[in-house]
Amino acid sequence: MNLYLLRHGIAVEAGTPGCATDRERPLTPEGKRKLARVAGAMEAMELSFDLLLSSPLVRARQTAEIVARSLRAEKRLAFTDELMPGGSPRALLEAIRRHDPEPRDVLLVGHEPYLSGLIGLLVAGNAGMSVTLKKGGLGKVSAESLRCGRCAALEWLLTPKQMARME
Repeated sequence: MNLYLLRHGIAVEAGTPGCATDRERPLTPEGKRKLARVAGAMEAMELSFDLLLSSPLVRARQTAEIVARSLRAEKRLAFTDELMPGGSPRALLEAIRRHDPEPRDVLLVGHEPYLSGLIGLLVAGNAGMSVTLKKGGLGKVSAESLRCGRCAALEWLLTPKQMARME
């Protein structure tokens, strides 16, 4: 199985008028533009996903929707609280394993430090592994058998700038 981990794009700052909570912070116009380029790079890389899972927080939801539209995968997009800050990696992995049919390529859209912690958990067996995933950055891990603990290999990490050159 291939897991692709995408950090949400640039969002408005906490405390911005109209955003009563962290959950409500949307992408900025710049964040949307950069995400469109990231989605274009994903298309140029010929990535496709059997399943797209996203945090329901507005900035992650908008990020996932931009990518899903670009890749014509809106019907494969779902939202899960397990990708929110404080979500359970164990529950997330179990939900992916239970998905029928079992997906081969999965895109996860979420937040830091959750996503880098998930990479650390899957690659090194602990969430303390230091990985930097920029806003709009994309990583890939592959695993024969997905489980909590050391089960995967880190294939690559890309920054939004690197991806913009791929379009």
